[in-house]
Amino acid sequence: MSNPPVPPAGGSCRGSHSATLRAHMRQVEPSDRGYRPRQPRHGAVAAYRGPVSEMTDERTGWLSRDDLELARERLPMVYVDAIPVRVDARGEVISLGLLLRAMPDGSISRAPVSGRVLYGERIRDALMRHLEKDLGSMALPQVPASPQPFTVVEYFPDPEVSGFFDPRQHAVSLAFVVPVHGDCMPSTSALDLVWMTPDEVASDDVALEMTGGQDRLLRLALAHVGVLP
Repeated sequence: MSNPPVPPAGGSCRGSHSATLRAHMRQVEPSDRGYRPRQPRHGAVAAYRGPVSEMTDERTGWLSRDDLELARERLPMVYVDAIPVRVDARGEVISLGLLLRAMPDGSISRAPVSGRVLYGERIRDALMRHLEKDLGSMALPQVPASPQPFTVVEYFPDPEVSGFFDPRQHAVSLAFVVPVHGDCMPSTSALDLVWMTPDEVASDDVALEMTGGQDRLLRLALAHVGVLP
């Protein structure tokens, strides 16, 4: 009788991996404080999809799209929101940059730079990655060695919970004001980039061009840097 075929070394089984992940996530509760998530394969990172923008990242994710959606149904996701600003010689904010892009709710709206923090990625590295991705490599963002958010925003699928809305998920976002000193060019995922004065940003007209409660986030940023009209 011939021996059964042996699968090749290093082979993978996507179906069994997905089923195993789902079973494992069902078993792990918040009280399992000793739990340590399995490390991703070497060189693999998670695909980026920000709370205020639906963009495609070409990098290979250590979670498939289906597994990422499953995680979003069960876990809060971590993001950064970055509001780029120009400052004068005294360090006072004179303008704020807003992108024009497609949003998760299907609208075309003004929005700050935003995106998900990858597994194993430092907050500062996530900020630099998204700022350079959305504003270009010559933007020269001035991010300190140990950045501190001016507020923490919680996005929910239900807009009544916090006033910050993301139809896809519960997302916890650290928000930063980041001075940029270089030349900014919107990425191919954004339709436009405009610089506005604090008075313009706080106006009702700009609030009407924003969704997901992000007009509130801008007013919090203006108050944080002392230029709220």
